[in-house]
Amino acid sequence: MSLLKTSRSTQAKKSILDLIEQSSIALTHADIQEQLDGLCNRVTIYRVLDRLLEEEMIHKLIDMDGITKYMACIECEDEHEHAHHHVHFSCQQCGQLSCLHHVVPTFKLPKGYQIEEVNFTISGCCPNCKVT
Repeated sequence: MSLLKTSRSTQAKKSILDLIEQSSIALTHADIQEQLDGLCNRVTIYRVLDRLLEEEMIHKLIDMDGITKYMACIECEDEHEHAHHHVHFSCQQCGQLSCLHHVVPTFKLPKGYQIEEVNFTISGCCPNCKVT
């Protein structure tokens, strides 16, 4: 029985990671659940997402409406200093949230402050929605 459970869990993890890696936009838990079409329940999806976050295979971000979304970790410069200090772009027209990996903001904190997590989100109109 435990072998079957492990096999199903592994399949869920692989399917969820594949979905996130193949997406050019950030996905919500609901997006993932819908695309999995019954492969696993919502609790399993949360557990897999937590595991993928721990393993630093994905990162989570919060959109302008406070909704948590997930994206694959790509283009991280150094495995030993795994960070997501890039800009996220939220389209006001279509609501899609995407990572702008080559746009890295710079900032200087006062002495004594230590960065744990950074979330930069720019809001505007994406190339697909842009009206010329």
